Amino acid sequence: MSLNINVIKDKILSENWFVLRNMTYELTRSDGSVVRHRREVYDRGNGATILLYNRFASSASRPG
Repeated sequence: MSLNINVIKDKILSENWFVLRNMTYELTRSDGSVVRHRREVYDRGNGATILLYNRFASSASRPG
């Protein structure tokens, strides 16, 4: 599955212990429809996370 993501706005809200950003982006789905999202994103340096996605149930799940 290939996603086309276009970042519309990336605004830094805070640069204290971590960087807090307000990001707005458009996601173009495989059927051609475009969905706009706005998210707050925390950047605390080196790190990674994984969100598991079940294609058959069309949902995200978390371990545990």
